[in-house]
Amino acid sequence: MAPPQNLRAVGDRIEKLLDELQAGAEPRMYARAEELVRLVTDLYGAALTRVTEMAADGFSPGLMARLLEDELLASLLLVHGLHPDSTQARVESALAEVRPFLAQHGGDVELLDVDLGAGAVLLRLLGSCDGCPSSAVTLQHAVERAIVEAAPEIVRIDVEQPSEAGVETPVALGRKPDYESCPSEVMA
Repeated sequence: MAPPQNLRAVGDRIEKLLDELQAGAEPRMYARAEELVRLVTDLYGAALTRVTEMAADGFSPGLMARLLEDELLASLLLVHGLHPDSTQARVESALAEVRPFLAQHGGDVELLDVDLGAGAVLLRLLGSCDGCPSSAVTLQHAVERAIVEAAPEIVRIDVEQPSEAGVETPVALGRKPDYESCPSEVMA
């Protein structure tokens, strides 16, 4: 069995090679290389579609759950629009994973809204996390990472902050880079 590859490095290498081709090749040749990559991606996407259809038809009980447990396969299902869970369900699941960590610090987080058009979520920090000076750091390191891994289409995470007038106002913690498609990589 071959040793596991660093899939993030493979994805980065693909992007680097395409950038080098775009910079050095004549436009017609670059367009052909880009088409080749797209066709291979479409071919593998069609294969994944068949696998998910077999899983849905009961071909192998528990197959879809096993596919979703594998980070690489789950990310590829997202890229090809085959993931069975909605963005909101995946964000809720990601928050459920970090809640025990937040609870250790007397806090929690609530999902207020998901805006698919903007690729944004609106959260509220609860308990000790609300107003805590380190809450932004906690959100960025724990909550943001969990959301980005579960729903890479989310590019903005806003946190509702109390204002002096008592009206809640969203504050953006940051943006991750926009991708034309979901990166298919496994986090180390």
